[in-house]
Amino acid sequence: MENLNWSKSEKTIARNAFQAAYRRECAAIAAKLKQMAGFVKEPPDLWQIHDYLTEMKEQTDIKYDYRYSVLISVFANLLNEGWLKESDLAGLHKDKIEAINKLARLRREIWA
Repeated sequence: MENLNWSKSEKTIARNAFQAAYRRECAAIAAKLKQMAGFVKEPPDLWQIHDYLTEMKEQTDIKYDYRYSVLISVFANLLNEGWLKESDLAGLHKDKIEAINKLARLRREIWA
């Protein structure tokens, strides 16, 4: 997967797909944060929010790696997690879409 070449138009599509997935996940984190904030009654509840945000920041920093050498793998994970839609990938070369889908299927089978 490291040897895949990305055309200029594919790089634009990939960047847009990547950002769309990131925005979706951040929106879900924000919704959870709002829900948690509504239940704050005591000081420890605040630190629970802090812990949640710290964990989400660490996870997203690891998950959202925009290096072309790992982007197929990143997209496969995001597709499996539901943050990325196949329609976000429209315009990528067929070989890249097939590689993403194949890796996503393989990971679903392993994790099932």
